[in-house]
Amino acid sequence: MAETSWYVLRAVSGQEKKIRTYLENEIARQGLEEYIPQIVIPTEKIFEMRNGKKTIREKTLFSGYIFVEADIKYGEVAHLITSMPGVIGFLSWNDGKTSKTPIALRQGEITRILGKMDDAATIEEASSTNFSKGETIQVIDGPFSGFEGTVEEIFDDKKKLNVMVKIFGRNTPVELNYSQVEK
Repeated sequence: MAETSWYVLRAVSGQEKKIRTYLENEIARQGLEEYIPQIVIPTEKIFEMRNGKKTIREKTLFSGYIFVEADIKYGEVAHLITSMPGVIGFLSWNDGKTSKTPIALRQGEITRILGKMDDAATIEEASSTNFSKGETIQVIDGPFSGFEGTVEEIFDDKKKLNVMVKIFGRNTPVELNYSQVEK
């Protein structure tokens, strides 16, 4: 059984996913899954409004860094990892000799990083705020931004609301996403 630790791999910024794919393919080709079980690029989901539509995009938390669980003392594992195109090398310290020693992350550090990724995955579930009929809300995005309205109907499955907004002195029904309003 391999004794693996987590290491930080420095990579060309913006090419983290491509490098992970190269590494995964090479690991599978050489049968080294036991010695390099995981490669993680910490990301978070960001919700944006573009052209009135809610879009989700993934943002890399640590640009230019890839987290690798590996047994770098086994054979050519360290060389395999650092010889990939786009890889700069391990995050390391100079031990006074000609070689640099890669720094293994403490278990608490990697748990915190992986926990942050799990939290980001549950953001969409947490973003569904509880609204109630008759409640006054503020429109914060879209063509009715800045208007106040009253909740008429709630569609939890679609994450939308029917809101009565007063425009030019008349009540007008408007359908809005949860992300377009705040209490």
